[in-house]
Amino acid sequence: MTALSPLGGGMRKRFAKILATLGPASRAPDTMRLLHEVGVDAFRLNFSHGSHEDHLANIKTIRSISEQVGHPIAIVADMQGPKLRVGEMGEGLELRYGDTVSVVRSDDASEGAIVHPHPELEKILKPGLVLKFDDGKLQATMISETEARIDVPGLLKSRKGINVVNAVLPMSAMTNKDREDMAFALEHGADWIALSFVQNAQDVIDARKIVGDRAGIIVKIEKPSAVEDLDDILAIADAAMVARGDLGVELPLEEVPVVQRKIIRKGRELGKPVIVATHMLESMIDAPTPTRAEASDVATAIYQGADCVMLSAETAVGRHPATAVAIMDRIITAAEGDPILWEYFEQTTLPHESSAEDAISRSVETIARTINAKAVFGYTRTGSTVQRIARERPPCRIIGLTPDAGTAARLALIWGTHPVVTEDPASFEDMLGRVRDLAKGVGLESGDRIMISAGVPFGVPGTTNTLKIDTV
Repeated sequence: MTALSPLGGGMRKRFAKILATLGPASRAPDTMRLLHEVGVDAFRLNFSHGSHEDHLANIKTIRSISEQVGHPIAIVADMQGPKLRVGEMGEGLELRYGDTVSVVRSDDASEGAIVHPHPELEKILKPGLVLKFDDGKLQATMISETEARIDVPGLLKSRKGINVVNAVLPMSAMTNKDREDMAFALEHGADWIALSFVQNAQDVIDARKIVGDRAGIIVKIEKPSAVEDLDDILAIADAAMVARGDLGVELPLEEVPVVQRKIIRKGRELGKPVIVATHMLESMIDAPTPTRAEASDVATAIYQGADCVMLSAETAVGRHPATAVAIMDRIITAAEGDPILWEYFEQTTLPHESSAEDAISRSVETIARTINAKAVFGYTRTGSTVQRIARERPPCRIIGLTPDAGTAARLALIWGTHPVVTEDPASFEDMLGRVRDLAKGVGLESGDRIMISAGVPFGVPGTTNTLKIDTV
């Protein structure tokens, strides 16, 4: 089985999606438009940087571009989360291998000591606890509640990050800043909220109380405790991100690829999209081309079944943002042109619920292969049916039809899905007429076989019960 030839009408040539981070290198409206044209399906607003005014300007630009191109573009608001940092270290503290150093909670520099301002960290310091600093460049092991032995030496400077390797911190994944940023993002129509440093399912439950159904929740898996609680976390969240930066600091490096595959697999089982992020084309921050290893890394995520791959500094501050997107697009397209990928999808066994929705979603994949269908048109209010279809990885395009603009924008992040905002049909005959008209608008040709998934009565959430095979 090979991937289908591309459709027109604004449809991508590929199925997996690209999420790009906005920053100084990409926030100009013309650059953002170019990034979308060469492959970006969703933009990430990093609330660790920039003001609300900056983010609002970006949101307005994205919505303007969406109107110009005639289809939704997803907006992901990424919360900073409770990042631990060392305090004021003056000129810096030279950590020497084997030395014993005090670890002190203090707002002021203390000569010869590692200082931090976090009462939550102070509560869990005990012998055996491992602390990493500055993205894992330095490491110490606690030998008492206040003393640590230096394992990996170097110069520790002020405000560098702290990672606690083998403990759950007694703190929420949301800070006061996150709550303010989340309220702002929701007020201005962000489609997805990304939670940083999630430790357990309760963190997602707390966020859901704020977000409700106004946006989808992406959990960033970057803590070992989140990996351990993965099943419960993903059961509540709407999507996951394999945040390999901090995950690679707190886990042994050799375990990160294993965890990545595990998260992708679990996400697909549940029909929850998974984004693979961090260091994907890192060398392109400066260089005009990626390394061969980076190209392989992107392709590996696609072969594993990722719904989306993300660019961070490459598009936020890099010298070649549009080129990075274009190259990522080419890598994905090449991987999806490999019959091995589609054989893997076909042979993967997924758990199914005893529901009409799952019966139809499962049938879509089988029928698409049997009749060489070019597309499936799925009517949906919440996006649920389309996501269930997407998890089956049918070898045809998925056109998500919804009257809800918010649902359509969220679907822009879903594998293989081209969202279209349209009214619910008045009758079965009206549905067929609308789909045939839409089919021509997305590049389908006369004689192409298609499928239509819908719920009767129309417009009622959770009633998907019909699958129609039709010809354009």
